[in-house]
Amino acid sequence: GPGSYTVGTMSERFDCHYCRDPLQGKKYVQKEGRHCCVKCFEKFCANTCMECKKPIGADSKELHFKNRYWHDSCFRCFKCYTSLVNEPFMLRENNKVWCSNCTAAADAPRCKGCFKPIIAGDQNVEYKKMVWHKDCFTCSQCKQVIGSGSFFPKGDEFYCVSCHEHKFAKTCAKCKNPITSGGLTYQEQPWHSECFICSNCKKQLGGKRFTAVEDQFYCVECYKECVAKKCAGCKNPITGFGRGTSVVNYEDESWHDYCFKCTKCARGLANKRFVCHNGKIYCAECPKRL
Repeated sequence: GPGSYTVGTMSERFDCHYCRDPLQGKKYVQKEGRHCCVKCFEKFCANTCMECKKPIGADSKELHFKNRYWHDSCFRCFKCYTSLVNEPFMLRENNKVWCSNCTAAADAPRCKGCFKPIIAGDQNVEYKKMVWHKDCFTCSQCKQVIGSGSFFPKGDEFYCVSCHEHKFAKTCAKCKNPITSGGLTYQEQPWHSECFICSNCKKQLGGKRFTAVEDQFYCVECYKECVAKKCAGCKNPITGFGRGTSVVNYEDESWHDYCFKCTKCARGLANKRFVCHNGKIYCAECPKRL
């Protein structure tokens, strides 16, 4: 309230300092040692209200803050119009007063989803300098709330784990389900590690030597035991691994290249002329000596 002047009824013989009208028996205002009538006070001495720009008369309740003055009825929040008499407030730009709630809302970050302010205490999600209310952070595909759960960003969109798997993840060539992590590639097709296994013993083949036979995969041991042809010479499996990767085939029989040799002189016959006599293999010279 005002502390720079007093209001009362004059009992002595004083004249108005400005208009010189007698004040005895009338209401008057004393300010800075001068006595004046109410009309002259409002014309020459009254403070101007910061809100309505009108004089604050002697009969009005006045509020002041940092050399700024308001009618008590004008001292209200610029945003929500709530009276701020005896309430906390903030003086902001253009000398406008704001209540604490509107101040907090104006200064608060805006939700990327609903564009409303995120007030202190609200649950929120932050990502790369962007912020959402927790319930506004939703999957771009299924629209379900992601909240504080796991998600995958794709440009300006965000996906929950399930939608990201179905929309973007590679599909396993065997089980047809999404590959969310790990996995391997064979002949430009993706596989889960647990799906790329030996057809016989079911061991995983990732990072190991294997052989593919008619869309079936076999580890070295199972290929030797179950699939590989047996050499007509040494009777061991022909695996195609290590020594003897070249194979000689003749009349439904197969040999390691190093096992295909003359029965008599043991000369290697791979990629050479040979003679078959009584089911045995000879070089071109040895049959002449028999």
